[in-house]
Amino acid sequence: MKLVSGNSNRPLADAIAAYLNLPITQCSVRRFADMEVFVEIQENVRGEDVFVIQSTSFPANDNLMELLIIIDALRRSSAKRVTAVIPYFGYARQDRRTSGRTPISAKLVANLITNAGADRVLTADLHAGQIQGFFDIPTDNLFAAPVMTRDIKERYDTSNVMVVSPDVGGVVRARALAKRIGAPLAIVDKRRERPGESEVMNIIGDVSGRDCILVDDIVDSGGTLCNAGEALLESGAVSVAAYITHGVLSGGAVARVSASMLKELVITDSIQATEAVRVAENIRVMTIAPLIGEAIGRTASEESVSSLFH
Repeated sequence: MKLVSGNSNRPLADAIAAYLNLPITQCSVRRFADMEVFVEIQENVRGEDVFVIQSTSFPANDNLMELLIIIDALRRSSAKRVTAVIPYFGYARQDRRTSGRTPISAKLVANLITNAGADRVLTADLHAGQIQGFFDIPTDNLFAAPVMTRDIKERYDTSNVMVVSPDVGGVVRARALAKRIGAPLAIVDKRRERPGESEVMNIIGDVSGRDCILVDDIVDSGGTLCNAGEALLESGAVSVAAYITHGVLSGGAVARVSASMLKELVITDSIQATEAVRVAENIRVMTIAPLIGEAIGRTASEESVSSLFH
């Protein structure tokens, strides 16, 4: 098999390649003067099982176009099978119509990837599970929960931990992690007045004297997390940390988290960390390269991927 990487997260691609003990296939991905994307595969991939590693994170449209053009280049180079490995699937939050005359962009992006020539998709912690059904090709949705569970068990006394969902929509994800570590579950009930802002209303569950761990798939502006952390501490929590799979952290999010009462924000390297994230004292990045590498290896050898999470 072959591994190909775009420009969105080369460090993660290198870590996956190291785990699999494979080199990254030589591939030139560059821009013309007008910023058109040009791709040239510089090795023979005829008849190969090729995995393209590319998150569609900021700049989302540039990275998405890179992914589509790489897939097309591989198709035209007679690759036997092309798997799009998308650690962070951008546009996932646009998975339904929230009002009249709005798009379902996640479905559109799924169609683009399929029509570009991908045979299957491998991604991590989709914002909504039903997005798997937007693809008309096999789709594996990996979960960062095993990696988070191991980290939490190493750093916390799990008998005093309470897992907290920062909103009602994330209860299934939080409950799954709570079950893994044998911890109780609490929920933050919030009301969002306008996009990008949230107001914490109520804590469902007794968090007094507990080490609370907020669990979610995406942290973007950081407002929800910081407000939830403050509300938990006011309700008697001893400490509040957050484990989030995708650290989008746009705008002033890093400064907001750094100035917050959160003991720690732990994110994965599904999105390449910015310099601001790397120097922030209370933000830590843990790798999911072994998880993705193992899933790639199992896909190539036609073994079970779901058994990774049992």
